Amino acid sequence: MPLALLALAVGAFGIGTTEFVMMGLLPDVADDLNISIPSAGHLVSAYALGVVIGAPLLAAATARMSRRTVLIALMALFVAGNALSAFAPGEVSLLAARFVSGLPHGAFFGVGAVVATGMVAPERKARSVSLMFLGLTVANIVGVPAATAMGQQLGWRATFLGVSAIGVVAIAALVALIPRENAPAPTTGLRGELAALRSVPVWLALGTTVAGFGALFAAYSYITPMLTDAAGFAEAGVTLLLALFGVGATAGNLLGGRLADHSLRGTLFGGLVSLVLVLALFPLLMRSEVTAAGAVALLGMAAFITGSPLQLMVMEKAAAAPSLASSANQAAFNLANAGGAWIGGLALAAGFGVTSPATAGAGLAVLGLAVAGAAWAVDRRRGADAAVSGRERVVAGHVPEEAEAVRR
Repeated sequence: MPLALLALAVGAFGIGTTEFVMMGLLPDVADDLNISIPSAGHLVSAYALGVVIGAPLLAAATARMSRRTVLIALMALFVAGNALSAFAPGEVSLLAARFVSGLPHGAFFGVGAVVATGMVAPERKARSVSLMFLGLTVANIVGVPAATAMGQQLGWRATFLGVSAIGVVAIAALVALIPRENAPAPTTGLRGELAALRSVPVWLALGTTVAGFGALFAAYSYITPMLTDAAGFAEAGVTLLLALFGVGATAGNLLGGRLADHSLRGTLFGGLVSLVLVLALFPLLMRSEVTAAGAVALLGMAAFITGSPLQLMVMEKAAAAPSLASSANQAAFNLANAGGAWIGGLALAAGFGVTSPATAGAGLAVLGLAVAGAAWAVDRRRGADAAVSGRERVVAGHVPEEAEAVRR
């Protein structure tokens, strides 16, 4: 694997840290700015909104630029957004800064995935994507806890200055490690990128991302009350358990990348089936501390097995112009975050019990399987149509029998 993937992983580490650290800093931010916890929660939504808007917008705006230059520019915007967050004087300015911080998120992962797969042999494409995503999963194990501790000891503004510093290191790594010839400007331009989004298989792949990762976030958004109220953990132990989720996610990400290079669709189906089973068993697993701890790690593993296969599938369905579709997949991931949390909240509000979000998540994972199955059926149908079309062209052209035998 090329060393340049390390530069992409460093950028992913910084992005993953700033995305999730706000959850741990909400009380500190609320106290400092004299706002309520629910109001401070809007800072999480502002970041997610920036991701959803920025992913396709920035990918489209930079369609003619060198991908190496795009990655560096996106990381510079990331640094600026986090620096603005550190010096924001009030709630409104901090909301705006968090929105700016989210803008480069999706486009960085989208363009980065295209660059990563372009630097390796075809049989290692999924693994290259999983190594870039490694920065995101490791952020949940190391980056978020460390940044949260920094914020609690030195103030939440110090956290965002620290994240900005990670972004500067990522820029230096991108400049030093990614060769210009491995990340040239696309030849298709914006028109080609937009044309790729008219493909039904691309939208089915994006739909699988929304449903599959929506299943994860339906449960994970409410993992703390499940662990405390159902499994009986003290609140102080939840942080360590969330690190177990990161460990499972990291293992699942690496395993998914390796397996997907052998069977992309098989790995996707296997991951989704595993996610259905884990979420369906969550109410039972939450009855003891030992099985609950295992369930948290298994949830991370089952969900992130599908990460690189889904990213690669979207890119392959938009093979001629993959940057915009790849970035759109990151927007789909954040839609899954918001939608899954909302659906899990509905289950709780309906009085179905503290573990009901996991059951709702299992239903979403089944929906993800159905969409993935529809995508598989469309691919088979298109393959059959192409074969029929090829035979018709042979007949129409009166290809000799010997030539037809050679063709076969």
